[in-house]
Amino acid sequence: MASPRASPGQLSDDAVVAQQKRAAARAAAELVEDGMRVGLGTGSTVAYLLDALAERELKDVSCVATSPGTERAARALGLSLRPSEDVDELDVAIDGADQIDPSGWLVKGGGGAHTREKIVAAAARRFVVIASADKAVQELSPPVPLELMRFGVQSTLRALAHADLRPAGAGEPRSSSRGAQLSPDGGLLANYLGTFADPRELAARLSATPGVVEHGLFAPEMVSLILIASERGVERRSGAKVSD
Repeated sequence: MASPRASPGQLSDDAVVAQQKRAAARAAAELVEDGMRVGLGTGSTVAYLLDALAERELKDVSCVATSPGTERAARALGLSLRPSEDVDELDVAIDGADQIDPSGWLVKGGGGAHTREKIVAAAARRFVVIASADKAVQELSPPVPLELMRFGVQSTLRALAHADLRPAGAGEPRSSSRGAQLSPDGGLLANYLGTFADPRELAARLSATPGVVEHGLFAPEMVSLILIASERGVERRSGAKVSD
């Protein structure tokens, strides 16, 4: 049986999104200077960032990767990487987002690395978010990625009420005995699926639930700059993070 083919319109849409991701990534790469310590996020938009950084051939730039996939890709391009346990203060961290609302709230973690991504974002003097236009939304909506402790996970899921473990796909290298996806550090990945109107209220509730290692809601106070690429060019939105 022949495999189904995507329609020309779909291929065109994918090409447009890829072009926008590349434009946002290149704009962010221009912010990196010689000698900087750089946090690298996870995901398809960050893949374009790695290419752009490698092309610039900057001197004495050391990077910290938030996932094994990013680490492998960065090494293959010749970027210098620091051990993850050496993460302390970074000059800049650059990452994508799954959703961005007008006030600067983000949903992140589609790739399962949101705990590491949040640590790196908090450690950076500047946190820069890069995205294609389809990631800009009027209001955030589920799913919100979660990382959960294995111990007592059924109790944690019951307390959350509207959350399910994220099933591992066929051939995925990291999954638990329950068949759930695992984070880079071995936590169970889940999605919060309940509706919500106030991301700050939900973030506080998720953080206060025993067994939740981290959630994928990033507050505007964590973000320095958002670069959203569209057919009109790269829009720059200021975040609320105060740099030294």
